[in-house]
Amino acid sequence: MSNGYFRFKQFTIHQDRCAMKVSTDACILGAWVDPDGACKRILDIGTGTGLLALMLAQKTGAVIDAVELDSDAAEQANENVDESPWKDRVNIIQSDVVGYNFQHKYDMIITNPPFFNNSLLGPAEDRNRARHTTTLNYQQLLDVIKDNIADDGEAAILLPVAEFSVWEELLAAHNWQVVKQLNIHPRTGQAANRVVAVCIPGLGKQVEVHELYIRSAGNEYTDEFSALMHPYYLDK
Repeated sequence: MSNGYFRFKQFTIHQDRCAMKVSTDACILGAWVDPDGACKRILDIGTGTGLLALMLAQKTGAVIDAVELDSDAAEQANENVDESPWKDRVNIIQSDVVGYNFQHKYDMIITNPPFFNNSLLGPAEDRNRARHTTTLNYQQLLDVIKDNIADDGEAAILLPVAEFSVWEELLAAHNWQVVKQLNIHPRTGQAANRVVAVCIPGLGKQVEVHELYIRSAGNEYTDEFSALMHPYYLDK
């Protein structure tokens, strides 16, 4: 994916001032989550380039608040939104989501959070903030979600497989659970390395588990991946 920008069918993501670029996994998150028609407000935690906010703006009529801690990323996300068809209902908020006083409850909360709890940090501070749980740990993230979710709301999150197990344990300790799960496999025959999970308060519901293979053994995109991304990716 281009370092400078990534062009989708209905919008373009400029990303030269963002630590974390557009990734295939994040695109899958945005494409796979399916807010129902009653979804009026969405919160995107750690929006980065604004990618998820714009993907959900394309598929819903919801008002979307997108929070980003890094000032450069927030500025670029705001520019991406301003150049999109949905600038009137996507709001970029440059702030620490922890302790932020939101004015609404949200029907859906979506996040592609800092992944890594115990990994070695690199030399780039902005990239560390985006990739590692140095400024937003999982407990803080769940607290923000719990405080700001509507009564019938859902939270969608993208995590590596190992970190997903930690997240599941934390959910259970707070009487939350996963109700929909997408296991993302890089290639046919390979184990999943990422998980998209839709989470709700309460326990005891059956979990819908789905599998997605991005590429075939011959390194072509699978039909399932191509169909999922068709509303967003430019046709080859």
